[in-house]
Amino acid sequence: MSEVARRIIIKRPIQAAGHHGGAWKIAFADFMTAMFAFFLVMWLLGNSSSQQLAGIAEHFKMPLKVAINGGPKSSMSASVIPGGGSDPIQLTGEEKKSDGDKEDMSRLNELKQRLNDMIESNPVLRQFRHQLLLDITPEGLRIQIVDSNNRSMFDRSSAVVLAHMRIILQEIGPVLNEQSNKITLSGHTDATLYPKGDKAYSNWELSADRANASRRELVAGGMRDDKVLRVMGVAASMHLDRDDPLAAINRRISIVVLNHRAQADIEAANAALPVNVSSAAVVGLSMSDAPAATASQPVTALSLETTVNKLD
Repeated sequence: MSEVARRIIIKRPIQAAGHHGGAWKIAFADFMTAMFAFFLVMWLLGNSSSQQLAGIAEHFKMPLKVAINGGPKSSMSASVIPGGGSDPIQLTGEEKKSDGDKEDMSRLNELKQRLNDMIESNPVLRQFRHQLLLDITPEGLRIQIVDSNNRSMFDRSSAVVLAHMRIILQEIGPVLNEQSNKITLSGHTDATLYPKGDKAYSNWELSADRANASRRELVAGGMRDDKVLRVMGVAASMHLDRDDPLAAINRRISIVVLNHRAQADIEAANAALPVNVSSAAVVGLSMSDAPAATASQPVTALSLETTVNKLD
């Protein structure tokens, strides 16, 4: 036998791949089910109205702990309906507007459009268009007549109405009679102060005088004098241009055609309070019945009450 090393060959049998089982099929089926559910949810959301979407969003606002326990308990609900549910007589959030409020708002919008049409069709008023601001506020229709840098509505530091302001007010006055709503007038000034400040005639008096002068011009133009509910001066306390208290636009007259709700609130707030009997009895006392008052012994509510008891 030769000395050449022999080559050793090892033969291993080739085995066929083993069976992997059906686990992948289950995973794939789960994936397809999830995708089907996802696209079904997308399709449903795409075909839902905004009200339905809001309801769905409200449902998911429920805290997880409450949802796990079966939702809010009926004993915790403010509803009068057993078992929960919304109370049909309870209003939450924004107050629901009645039909009367809607009709009132509709009439004010019509009046606004009427004034806009009048301004555009009147050559005299049209040249002051940029100084006539009309908008709807929570109180009603607001008509603001503002100063500009080149044209004021009153003489400087006075309540003398200039000719063009007089024309504007007398043209607007008759149109305000078309609605039964009452109006308020308020005068506004800029932040420029008088030499003596508020110690003498000031922006408070000036703004009130200008508002009252505007009222007279409205009445002179044909507006009924019983249309006015309130005239006031607010000086420089309410700026249109808050960044520049000295801006000309801050000098203005504001006329508000009140909606019926705002009118009722003002009338109720300023209504006379009923006089109670005890107060009337004290007021009705003659000076001889009341206790004498001296510098060292002023008349007090207690002493007056004692006198009333003695009279009884």
